[in-house]
Amino acid sequence: MSRIGRQPIPVPGGVTVAIEPERVTVRGARGELSERVHRDIEIEQLDDQLIVRRPTDRGEHRALHGLTRTLVANMVQGVTDGFEKRLEIQGVGYRAQLRGRDLELALGYSHPVSVKAPDGIEFEVPSPTRIVVRGASKQRVGEVAAYIRKQRKPEPYKGKGIRYEGEYVARKVGKRA
Repeated sequence: MSRIGRQPIPVPGGVTVAIEPERVTVRGARGELSERVHRDIEIEQLDDQLIVRRPTDRGEHRALHGLTRTLVANMVQGVTDGFEKRLEIQGVGYRAQLRGRDLELALGYSHPVSVKAPDGIEFEVPSPTRIVVRGASKQRVGEVAAYIRKQRKPEPYKGKGIRYEGEYVARKVGKRA
């Protein structure tokens, strides 16, 4: 296993990496993340860098190498800086508020929609029409943000609903008299 391929992953101070067979665990200020690694991919730590190696240049090994390197780099970034997704709510009477750790949404239904904060995820509501989802795991942050957006997707006629910050919603004309 000699092929390195991409650049090494820098490991900042205060982050510890435990490399076991087929598993990598990263601990830092924002928590601990663990990920399974394919048995053909080798990870080693040299000083303050992680090096990911693949056995051959076959397409399967190159794909696994890139995936593993990205997952480990995201774990290191997650336990140091963390990840966040920002959502916007548009529509008359649509709003969000915090209830303890959980999020309560008024989205035009006959009842409020409550979203429980999973472990490792925290919500922030800087204004009633903005939601920030934060956490150490990029995957979990994305899943929770997608779940919140799914509660009322932006519709194409008036643009009402929940969207990611900066998301463009293609508008339709509607019927004409």
